[in-house]
Amino acid sequence: MHLHPANLGYPAMFEIVLYQPEIPPNTGNVIRLAANTGCRLHLVAPLGFDLSDKQLARAGLDYHDLTCLTVHPDWAHCREVLAGRRMFAMSTRASRRHDRVDFQPGDALLFGPESRGLPEEILREFAPERRVRIPMRPTNRSVNLSNAVAVVVYEGWRQHDFAGAVAQGD
Repeated sequence: MHLHPANLGYPAMFEIVLYQPEIPPNTGNVIRLAANTGCRLHLVAPLGFDLSDKQLARAGLDYHDLTCLTVHPDWAHCREVLAGRRMFAMSTRASRRHDRVDFQPGDALLFGPESRGLPEEILREFAPERRVRIPMRPTNRSVNLSNAVAVVVYEGWRQHDFAGAVAQGD
């Protein structure tokens, strides 16, 4: 289901995939991030909230119409829609750092639900070099979902000199 089929006349930088997101403001923040970075957003059901949630709308502000947002009924459907793209799974259980990946436009970046991360059966679908983590202190559990998406997307976009961004000087 396409909820906001924004067609802005250029290809997406990345495909952001949130697998079973649980917290509305996180998804709202990612909607805004996707709009500002030229990414498409995919949500894999079941969602932990209704898309009309006020917290989701507040976090996404008026960026809903600037973001191509697709809700998939399950992971198999999402994987089928994104077939042929390079896919990376983000996980605290991965060993490859996000800044050691050479991201390419069109790559799909998969993030798990806030409370539990990606299930092991999904992680097993990814070769070790396609499982990526964000460095953090060893005693901490994880980085907030919307922050993690921002860190990875901006690293990938930086690698491509922020292609498509408004030039404002250095």
